[in-house]
Amino acid sequence: MISFLKGFVEELEDNKVYLDVSGVGYGVEISTQTGAHLKEGIEVKLLIYHHITDADQRLFGFYEKNEKQLFEKLITVKGVGPKLGITIVSGLSAESLIRAITSKDSAALSKVPGIGKKTAERIILELKDKLGDAGAVPESSAPRGASVAEEVASALESLG
Repeated sequence: MISFLKGFVEELEDNKVYLDVSGVGYGVEISTQTGAHLKEGIEVKLLIYHHITDADQRLFGFYEKNEKQLFEKLITVKGVGPKLGITIVSGLSAESLIRAITSKDSAALSKVPGIGKKTAERIILELKDKLGDAGAVPESSAPRGASVAEEVASALESLG
């Protein structure tokens, strides 16, 4: 099982990054939030969800731990696989997703491509009690290495 990959960004596409890890190239599917942290040529560490089926293997990469945790919770919902899970975390920030689930806002979830009303309601039903007391994943949503000022700015932005 691959837990993380640390290497250089060789190529970056909309929803995929190719990492050179000690001369071995890995294709990793990513969300738009993770993609925003990446640039060709930089070294990066991505947390990996390794999805294995009889017919396929896929790597899903996350820059932030809380995004990976949300993704892993999403794919426990009946009808939500890794492909739809990455679409959801691409369509909504971690804060917006948590807020939509804890406030039972199926309309916000339904705005994500591929999520209908029934799927949105199922996500809310199955996850509303799994997101912790404050409706949050137990990790800070601030990027790794962010300064206190950046964390404060991020918190204020999430408040509106």
